[in-house]
Amino acid sequence: MGEGPRRQRGPRGPPSPGGGHGVGKAAGTGARELTTEGQGARRDEGRSREGAVRMVRRSRRRKLQKVTGLCGGEEGLRVKRSCPSCGPEPGGEEKKERGNPISVQLFPPELVEHIISFLPVRDVMALGQTCHYFHEVCDAEGVWRRICHRLSPRLREQGSGVRPWKRAAILNYTKGLYFQAFGGRRRCLSKSVAPLLAHGYRRFLPTKDHVFILDYAGTLFFLKNALVSSTLGQIQWKRACRYVVLCRGAKDFASDPRCDTVYRKYLYVLATREQPGVVGTTGSRACDCVEVYLQSSGQRVFKMTFHHSMSFKQIVLVGQETQRALLLLTEEGKIYSLVVNETQLDQPRSYTVQLALRKVSRCLPHLRVACMASNQSSTLYITDQGGVYFEVHTPGVYRDLFGTLQAFDPLDQQMPLALSLPAKILFCALGYNHLGLVDEFGRIFMQGNNRYGQLGTGDKMDRGEPTQVHYLQRPVALWCGLNHSLVLSQGSDFRKELLGCGCGSGGRLPGWPKGSASFVKLHVKVPLCACSLCATRECLYMLSSHDIEHHPTYQDLPASRVVGTPEPSLGAGASQDPGGTARACEEYLSQIHSCPTLQDRMEKMKEIVGWMPLMAAQKDFFWEALDMLQRAAAGVGPGPPTPES
Repeated sequence: MGEGPRRQRGPRGPPSPGGGHGVGKAAGTGARELTTEGQGARRDEGRSREGAVRMVRRSRRRKLQKVTGLCGGEEGLRVKRSCPSCGPEPGGEEKKERGNPISVQLFPPELVEHIISFLPVRDVMALGQTCHYFHEVCDAEGVWRRICHRLSPRLREQGSGVRPWKRAAILNYTKGLYFQAFGGRRRCLSKSVAPLLAHGYRRFLPTKDHVFILDYAGTLFFLKNALVSSTLGQIQWKRACRYVVLCRGAKDFASDPRCDTVYRKYLYVLATREQPGVVGTTGSRACDCVEVYLQSSGQRVFKMTFHHSMSFKQIVLVGQETQRALLLLTEEGKIYSLVVNETQLDQPRSYTVQLALRKVSRCLPHLRVACMASNQSSTLYITDQGGVYFEVHTPGVYRDLFGTLQAFDPLDQQMPLALSLPAKILFCALGYNHLGLVDEFGRIFMQGNNRYGQLGTGDKMDRGEPTQVHYLQRPVALWCGLNHSLVLSQGSDFRKELLGCGCGSGGRLPGWPKGSASFVKLHVKVPLCACSLCATRECLYMLSSHDIEHHPTYQDLPASRVVGTPEPSLGAGASQDPGGTARACEEYLSQIHSCPTLQDRMEKMKEIVGWMPLMAAQKDFFWEALDMLQRAAAGVGPGPPTPES
């Protein structure tokens, strides 16, 4: 009763003569006729386009048949999907009536390699794992040479190594510099501009305003921060969005070793330059030199050249600006040093500096130093046999590192101190007053000041000698800052994650603003091929590059050396550590029981999950479950999961 009349659509009939409705129907019929004509024209155009495409495909098929010399019968050319080495193709008996398939091995190898070279690198690697034939084809240097030319058209030399073209292609495919700002609204991972001329990324260094990247060809790139226009037409400040070539022939570079980039005013570049020969001789000689550039503009302000008989491979800085010491490592493993005054580098004058042999090479001539690291007041040397020697130049840092001033001599600050370690050391990280070491079995040892928990030992007690962090094994990279530490680790599923400990103020530990005395997983998306990292006051940087010939190979820890700690290898279980896991769980329970409130127990449980040798997915599950329980206990609804979680 209350409803109005409904409008029903009946069968369409002929237009009625006269009346307004009849006129409207006639007009609508004319519009439909025009629309039908337009659709017919478009349909004809589409048919002609499809016919042209079929003609092109037919001509390509004929050319392919001429090249290969293969021609099918009535069924046409059909390629067998599996190679003979993998056995007969499933369902082959049913397909005999359709025609005889042609094996892919009958194609010329050059043609197959040419086709495969157009695939992405990820697909080439996946195709090489299907069968033995495709493994050999996808692993051929001809395929990787074409892929390398496609990725880096300006690369003419394949480089060095056993597999030079494959190494060069993978280096250029995986190269990338990623950064995440600690402050601001957008706290997501961004990628810098990728120089087309770069042959992979070997190492990088952020300065006050810009970022410098050294590639495997010895080219040093200058990545600038600039104002750019966004997609919405807004002008915004963007990091590392422009690049120029600073210099070529570079071996290494360094700047002020302090963590604060404000002090990095100059960039010291160790390079090789051609020098004209002496009078009476023809030709030129290659000599090593150190060139000093302003980091703000890239202008060269100073240059010092060494004798052609001396060849260096690494440079580090130590000391204050007025007494800046340059430490140079030779190819023979000797350390030389010279002192410059940075406050006078921009003055247009020339003077002579004295290059002297460092005391560690004078007192211990039998040692061959493999690499070195430095900060403002200390230097660390790693020998080719895995030994570690220390130079400490200030009493305060000496007390933080060793807990005493008993052996410190202010009159002989270059005297090397040997660290007692149970195994060979592969690489290290040196902070202001703490350090980290990684041995050949993948174990991490921390030493020094632990006021903010930057050693990751679970407490805030200083360590005067190397102390093992038992719950971390086989890191990819290690970095020590002013009062926090970062570890780049890789799980059994080859996914990488970033762990951190220490002070969390200023956002330097994303997801943990209060910091942590143990290594916890940070809310950072880590690239698949990340290999090194560093952090400044404003930003976190990660370098992505994969070198198939240079990667840390850890050894399995012998069973005789396992003392209550889990085996670092992936296949280790409780059989090699019968009592360590139970004792560790008891210690975890006692720590949880000592927490006064429920919220503190939840936070302690999150830290314990980070300590346990679990897979990345398992840790994420436990952390998310604990967050849900913590929000429920606080009276807050669960809500949707955040992107960071």
